[in-house]
Amino acid sequence: MLMLMQAAPASGGSGGTAAFLIQMFPLLAIFVIFYLIVMRPQQRRVKEHRDSVSAVKKGDEVVTNGGHIGKVTKVGEHEIEVEFAAGHRHRVVKSMLSEVRRPGSGKPAND
Repeated sequence: MLMLMQAAPASGGSGGTAAFLIQMFPLLAIFVIFYLIVMRPQQRRVKEHRDSVSAVKKGDEVVTNGGHIGKVTKVGEHEIEVEFAAGHRHRVVKSMLSEVRRPGSGKPAND
């Protein structure tokens, strides 16, 4: 008689799938929130940076990954020539630019 009480009840087929979906919903919701808050804005910033670096032109002020600020004097396909001081020019790979500043886009000084 004890053996009959310990027997597992027969489970229905639809009850298992519903429980599985209920358990997976929080994980799915966390992934969707992570995508919307972290991944999409990061992808947008990367695209904007790539577009600004590819559109660099002569006369733009650039900041390298090393923190050097200079003015673009020559533009090639993969490299640019940047003048950091009068007569002091270096060739820089375009992918090593961290920022491109357009002339006239700066804020006025509060004097």
